[in-house]
Amino acid sequence: MTLTFEPSVSDPGFNQHHEKQRWFAVNDGVMGGVSHSTFQIEAGAGCFIGEVSLDNGGGFASVRREPDHFEQSLTNGEGITLRVRGDGRTYQLRLKSTALDDASAYRVTFTPAKGQWETLEFTWKMFQAVRRGTVLDNAPPLAPKSIHQFGFLIADRTAGPFRLDVVSVAPLVIKQPEN
Repeated sequence: MTLTFEPSVSDPGFNQHHEKQRWFAVNDGVMGGVSHSTFQIEAGAGCFIGEVSLDNGGGFASVRREPDHFEQSLTNGEGITLRVRGDGRTYQLRLKSTALDDASAYRVTFTPAKGQWETLEFTWKMFQAVRRGTVLDNAPPLAPKSIHQFGFLIADRTAGPFRLDVVSVAPLVIKQPEN
C-alpha cells in the first residue's frame, strides 16, 4: 500500500479532506518555543510547511499522522521509500513504536535538494531510536510490526521558513538480483 496525496484511478476512495484531518502539528511550543507548522495538501502533494524560530529556547517543528491501516502495511517492506521535494534543509522521518515510550521515536535524517523531486529509500536498520534529540543506545532495533505512527520533523538549528513536499510514502521493496 502506498500513501499518496492525489486522487487516482487505483485509489478512487481517496479523500483529500479526510487525509488532511489525519495530520497534526507538535511544535516547540510544548517547551516555550514559538516555531509553527502545518500540514496541507496542494496539487497532489502533502506539504509540511512552517517556520522554525530559535526564540525562547525553541527550534523544532513537526507533524504526525494519526494511525490507520497504512502503518501496518509497512511491515510488508524492508524499509520506507519517500518521494519528496525539499528546500535544502535537513528533515527527519520519525516513526513512533510500541517498543519505546511516548517521548521517543525512531528517526532517519535526510536533506532533499532544493526544488527537485527525489525518491529516497530507508531500510529499517537506518533508523535510530531517539528521545528529545538524544540517541538511545540501549533501545531495541526498529521492529516494523511495532510502528503505530509516522511523521516529519525539522530541527536543524536554523531559523526561518521551511517546506517539504511529499507525494508518496510506501513500503520499500528491495529487488534481489536474478541469477
